[in-house]
Amino acid sequence: MQSSSYFPRPQLQDFESYTLCIYNGYLNLIAVIAGGTGSVKLIRGLARAVKDLVVISNVADNIWLHGMYVCPDLDTTLYGLGNILDRANGWGIMQDSYSFLKQLVILGAPTWFKLGDKDLATHVLRTKLLKEGKDLTQITDFLRRKFKVLPRIIPVSNDHMETRLITDGGDLHIQEFWVREKGRPKIRSICYRGCNKAKVNPIAVDALKKSRAIVIAPANPISSIGPMLSLKEFSAELRSMREKIVAVSPIIGNRVISGPAEKYMKCVKVQVSPLGVAKYYRSLLGKFIISESDHQLAEKISRFNVGVHRTNIIMKNRTDENSLANYILTHCLQH
Repeated sequence: MQSSSYFPRPQLQDFESYTLCIYNGYLNLIAVIAGGTGSVKLIRGLARAVKDLVVISNVADNIWLHGMYVCPDLDTTLYGLGNILDRANGWGIMQDSYSFLKQLVILGAPTWFKLGDKDLATHVLRTKLLKEGKDLTQITDFLRRKFKVLPRIIPVSNDHMETRLITDGGDLHIQEFWVREKGRPKIRSICYRGCNKAKVNPIAVDALKKSRAIVIAPANPISSIGPMLSLKEFSAELRSMREKIVAVSPIIGNRVISGPAEKYMKCVKVQVSPLGVAKYYRSLLGKFIISESDHQLAEKISRFNVGVHRTNIIMKNRTDENSLANYILTHCLQH
């Protein structure tokens, strides 16, 4: 009798690489702490410049939809490094179709979260493997190899946790707030539900310890990096390594480069400026890269015992991605 499975069952060797330390022999490992669409551009630039790269990803955007486990930040990194990312949107797969969503409309099901047909295959397979007992790290690495991505992509935790926003429209998952409600409700508070029970991924910690440098991508500090810092063991490890940590500001002047960071930062009373971001990260930050136009903030930021570097941090194209990555590698990392 033929198997009724929708997919051929992955073999043991597809997952056994994670039974051993994956970083043995990596002499110049660079770890990137990343999340959201604000990270993938810098990740691409670094991946073109260095061989030994690992991405530690936020998981608090993850959400169950239509019976499937969707991991937006992990998938954006996978698709971006696999050269299939829809760059116009900053998420999803390029040239995707939406027959699944159109059929859901006919059936009267909610379609506020835009899942393309190609993208859907990732979520279906991930959910199937979760139900078979694989963890999120194993599954992400399996997908990484299927998409022919060289850098390792590590979920900060294999456990489910969520960024929740308490608003005047109710208690909302971050995806509900930003995608379904289009960021309109007034935010009263933000919490990382499940962070007290979630265990830090030991492979992520191992990557931090064995890296020669750690880069915090220019992601939303509250919704993309904040959930990872809410994991006490993870933030403690970072604080012990601050001399090798460099962050890139996601803000120029008082304007966010992209995304809803301004609204989140105001809610938690973090100043919307490079100075505010540096203060938010100051317990774990060794160096901070700001825009050349923010040079007047350098002295104030340096008072946090942080080295300040200035360059162009806007990445409009591949050249900009490569330039910022090369600046980091040349000027900011320990050798």
